[in-house]
Amino acid sequence: MYIQKASGEKVPFSEVKLRKSLIKAGAGKKLANEIAHQIGKSLVPGSSTQQIYEEAFVLLANKSQPVAGKYKLKAAIMELGPSGFPFERYIGAILKHQGFDVQVGQIILGHCVSHEIDVIALMGDRHFMIECKFHNRPGFRCDVKIPLYIQSRFLDIEKQWLLIPGHGTKFHQGWVVTNTRFTSDAIQYGTCAGLHLVGWNYPPKHSLNEMIDAAGLYPITCLTSLTKAEKDKLLESDIVLCQELCDNEKLLHKLGISPERIPTILKEGYELCNNPAYQNTLK
Repeated sequence: MYIQKASGEKVPFSEVKLRKSLIKAGAGKKLANEIAHQIGKSLVPGSSTQQIYEEAFVLLANKSQPVAGKYKLKAAIMELGPSGFPFERYIGAILKHQGFDVQVGQIILGHCVSHEIDVIALMGDRHFMIECKFHNRPGFRCDVKIPLYIQSRFLDIEKQWLLIPGHGTKFHQGWVVTNTRFTSDAIQYGTCAGLHLVGWNYPPKHSLNEMIDAAGLYPITCLTSLTKAEKDKLLESDIVLCQELCDNEKLLHKLGISPERIPTILKEGYELCNNPAYQNTLK
């Protein structure tokens, strides 16, 4: 049975791959087997990966909202749009968790012109200029034009940075972080030019997906107990992380959410944020 990806490419359906993605989200093996088998039986020619994801999400949500929230991570990040600013804040929060000093949305003087930089990150003698490329359209890929453009901006800024006292011995690097995938040409150029590329599934073991799982910093758009309107209001108030709600229950009260719903939202948030230690009972 062939299914269609968001890019239009047709690939064989893999029940094994679906089962692995469910287990990775926290579903027990028994539940993952049941869902993967049920979806496999219901497939018809022309089914899309989006339809498969939506069916799996519903089946998971009926068993565990936190597991379903983690399963929808990729879609949840796309819901941070339409502007890219919440994604920039989100990337800044992940890097801050890793120990970086972070600044978001800065105007930086280059050698030739000034540049608006999404994220500046510093740690010791390492100084990074980070550009965030956010897309809310499934199937989109960052092609070689993006790292080409970012590298030219980075070189202009680096030339000015090197004039700052003490920066001559620092390590400077440009980064491109995207919630989608890179084309092979983009990866080849980025590697050759010395750019650090972070995509949804790149680089292996250090991709955006894996960075989020390791940090346990999930966006509020993962929460299935919040409505879209409530998520939008939080994003408008620069609240991006589930952890921010867990640390400040008053944010939910300010949003006008009824006291009866708040414990449910917080429970889902706690279980999602503490996912590495969360003992899933769905066996």
